[in-house]
Amino acid sequence: MTATSASGRRSKGLPFSPWHLLLAPLALLFAVPLIWLLLSSVMSDAEINRFPPSLWPHGIHLSGYRYVLGNAMFPRWFANSLIVSSVAVVSNLLFGAFGGYAFARMRFAGSRTLLTLMLATMAVPFQLTMIPTFLVMRKLGLIDTLGALVVPSLVTPFAVFLLRQFFLSLPRELEEAAWIDGCSRLRVLFLIVLPLSRPALSTVAVLTFLTTWNDLTWPLIAINHDVHYTLQLGLTTFQGQHHTKWSAVMAGNAITVAPVLLAFLAAQKSFLQSITSTGLKG
Repeated sequence: MTATSASGRRSKGLPFSPWHLLLAPLALLFAVPLIWLLLSSVMSDAEINRFPPSLWPHGIHLSGYRYVLGNAMFPRWFANSLIVSSVAVVSNLLFGAFGGYAFARMRFAGSRTLLTLMLATMAVPFQLTMIPTFLVMRKLGLIDTLGALVVPSLVTPFAVFLLRQFFLSLPRELEEAAWIDGCSRLRVLFLIVLPLSRPALSTVAVLTFLTTWNDLTWPLIAINHDVHYTLQLGLTTFQGQHHTKWSAVMAGNAITVAPVLLAFLAAQKSFLQSITSTGLKG
């Protein structure tokens, strides 16, 4: 069926695709926890603790946000998470681009085997590698520092693989023309390949940011003092210390979710474009 006939049938009936009748309720169902979190963050403790619980706040109460932002360590935890996530994003874009381009365009002895071994590491659960990683970080003297959170996240196999797949979809003729003009491989990568790879780069940036920002297990192992806590680790401690102050707990979670949600919305189109154009080529 052509796009014209599909749009014609749609215009005779509904002004939108019939699939929207199924997808809209499902999207609303998945959004219910987030909506409940935002509503609870502006409720009073009495409303949250009421049984049966209130489904809608009777007024806007910002005491939870004032309580959270008034905590001396909360801005520090936010800054730590931002530093770790930003460094991880930049390093994955840089090293992932280098590795992905090497696997996509350069043929060297053992390249296929090395790529297979690298991809195989994606199937290894973190629980099997966290002890060796901890021992390595202790040898480097990075335990209980932000470096212990940054170094294991400098580059991931997923970033290399995704960028490699996208680079394979780009026409070689553009690079060959640049080589004829005297460009080196690095200049071709930075001046031609990367500008054309913005969807893939955006996808790597968003997924890396989400993974690093939401990580709790590794900071819980590598960090001992609250001055180096990330937001997720600090918020867990905060919940344990103030479990009866539910408005503050909800407000802290709302602040934590906001950067993640904004990052995804900002790169949504690029994310979808990268997924549809990357595929599983060669």
